[in-house]
Amino acid sequence: MKKTVLVLTLALIVMLSACSSKNDSKKEDAGPKETQNADTITYESENGPVEVPAQPKRVVVLSTYAGHVMALGTPIVGVDSWSKGNPRFSEKLKDAEEVTDADLEKIIELEPDLIIGLSTTNNVDRLKEIAPVVTYTYGKLDYLTQAVEIGKLLNKEEEAQKWVDGFKERAKEAGEQIKAKIGEGKTVSVIENFDKQLYVYGDNWGRGTEILYQEMKLPMPEKVKESALKDGYFALSSEVLPDYMGDYVILSRNSAADNSFMETETFKNTPAAKNGHVYEAEASEFFFNDPLSLDYQLEFFKDHFLK
Repeated sequence: MKKTVLVLTLALIVMLSACSSKNDSKKEDAGPKETQNADTITYESENGPVEVPAQPKRVVVLSTYAGHVMALGTPIVGVDSWSKGNPRFSEKLKDAEEVTDADLEKIIELEPDLIIGLSTTNNVDRLKEIAPVVTYTYGKLDYLTQAVEIGKLLNKEEEAQKWVDGFKERAKEAGEQIKAKIGEGKTVSVIENFDKQLYVYGDNWGRGTEILYQEMKLPMPEKVKESALKDGYFALSSEVLPDYMGDYVILSRNSAADNSFMETETFKNTPAAKNGHVYEAEASEFFFNDPLSLDYQLEFFKDHFLK
């Protein structure tokens, strides 16, 4: 009898142990499923990890990255004045509020789930109390890597990378066509009239410079290399403007501003002006180097150089 009780007791212990192991296994299996269904992701920003929404629905952009966000189809509820004033963004941003990093109460009312800014953005600590904040140092990443990085932030890296790959192919092809049309060695300058001051740009400051110089490999005049390549831009006077004008000039200008320099003999007598090789773009549409702006700039260059 004692032997029978002992056998039954041992059997019961084995059964309870098996059930416990099975339950523990189920608990362990549940962990990864909960992670996969999580509504947040951890983004590795330049300032460390930040927990952000896996699918942001109400983004505030306090910088130059609105075009990156819109290109990936992510809704924007608040945006900087430069982006709001871009005519090419007007339809997509018609319902977005114009805000700055000082408009804390206004941003609170927008109920954002993500805030994107520059490393120079003010009130970051207070903004973090409203929503997760991610900032970027302008120029720290090259312009196409920046597009992919924002794709990572918005959990759309694959989509961003696909656009980058396609854009590089399209820009390279257009560059080959342009060089075949205008001739090897012809120089190109990018000049802007902004706030009563003329600027010439290097190869990484928007205005289509990344496309012309980095992707198409078109040469810039030596004076531009010396003055603008390092800092990205260089201020100059109308008197010395001819020294910085290449065989072709992309002139980014505000049509409502004072553009009287274009009526001077100094400007009119430059080879680019005489030959009809000054291609005018509206400055407010040409500032940025986000995917939407780059697509527009690429088509602009194809239309003007290849017409």
